[in-house]
Amino acid sequence: QVRLVESGGGLVEAGGSLRLSCVGSGRAFSSHNMGWLRQRPGKEREFVAGLRWTGDTAYYSDSMKGRLSISRDNAKNTVYLQMNTLKPEDTAVYYCAMQAAAYSSVTADSVTSFDYWGQGTQVTISS
Repeated sequence: QVRLVESGGGLVEAGGSLRLSCVGSGRAFSSHNMGWLRQRPGKEREFVAGLRWTGDTAYYSDSMKGRLSISRDNAKNTVYLQMNTLKPEDTAVYYCAMQAAAYSSVTADSVTSFDYWGQGTQVTISS
């Protein structure tokens, strides 16, 4: 059973920053592509960021590219998402996500790249 637990969400002023964290269990964290998805009010879940298990390739959504940095600390079974210059439109529930396959050579650049996700953490940006 895969468990992904997000934290770090909250309320922040427009232009501010947040660093989200995700702790995983139930799988060998170091061997799986990881990522972040989000669901904005009234919209479908969308891709935010992804990082291959090798740690050598990161992917970012076009809408947030340049304002994001995804990283991982395998020793802590943790993946991070640094978000900067936040905008009101970034208000959403942010979900940590994991690809089921281990040691995968595929990309982690879309919603369909991932098979599991956590309960989400609310991010609210005030204007």
